[in-house]
Amino acid sequence: MTKKLTGVFLVLLGLFATGTAAVAAPPPSGSTDPVGNDVSWPQCGKTLPVSPAFAIVGVTGGLANNTNPCLAEQLAWAGKSSTGGTSQPRVAVYVNTANPGHSGSWWPSSNTYANVTVSNPYGTCGSGGGGAGPVDLPCSYIYGYAKAYDDATIRGVTNPGTYFWWLDVETGNSWQAGTQDATALNRATLEGMATYFKGITAGKKGPDGKPAGVGIYSTGSQWGTIAGTVPPGSPLAGLPSWLAGAKTLRGAKSNCSLPGLTSGSSVAVTQYVAAGLDYDYACR
Repeated sequence: MTKKLTGVFLVLLGLFATGTAAVAAPPPSGSTDPVGNDVSWPQCGKTLPVSPAFAIVGVTGGLANNTNPCLAEQLAWAGKSSTGGTSQPRVAVYVNTANPGHSGSWWPSSNTYANVTVSNPYGTCGSGGGGAGPVDLPCSYIYGYAKAYDDATIRGVTNPGTYFWWLDVETGNSWQAGTQDATALNRATLEGMATYFKGITAGKKGPDGKPAGVGIYSTGSQWGTIAGTVPPGSPLAGLPSWLAGAKTLRGAKSNCSLPGLTSGSSVAVTQYVAAGLDYDYACR
């Protein structure tokens, strides 16, 4: 995951890379602890570790509405190379998230997406007669649901219900801001995504027997800026947290003791960077 490198410019850079080389990468600080890696479009054609304990592969290509051009190759690498031995699935996936409102390439006009009428806890998303609906809670929820639906159905993930899906929530993507209800609108989008992924993963397990599901990747600061405080009844409450921000394995281990991103959440994974790659530590 490129936590600081987002935007159209970088997406375009990523399109020039093809293929994935699965050869040895330098170990993180000489540690013998089992650690994983997360990869996506910035790693297209670059050196990847031979035997991470677990791997988390980006489905999207830096934005909430595009695809990682190396997704198939990287999922194959993850399935072949990951050794297991931690609390985390050998292979998981993550997706970029956003709430661009009317500045995006698409915005919903009803509670129907892909010929399915979506149950909407916020009411009816409606345009009042043609065109996109308002940037309100109902339409924000449908936008999130739609992005999750696309991630699971059109980007090339086989058997999407058997994966654990991480929602990548970063300030580098497009979010509502500057209004009193901005964080509520952003939460509604993330709730729509979480609800969709909960629906397709409920009661399912991956090939290694680990439960499928959904969690949240962010830092405490970025999460607070984007989503604010999550009420206990939200679909986001209690989801496992994957925390970024550490610079060393020692720091990543320490971050396991931080609070989760939402009420009732615990920190399941922490991330740090070494030798130009993202490494991940399983807290439990």
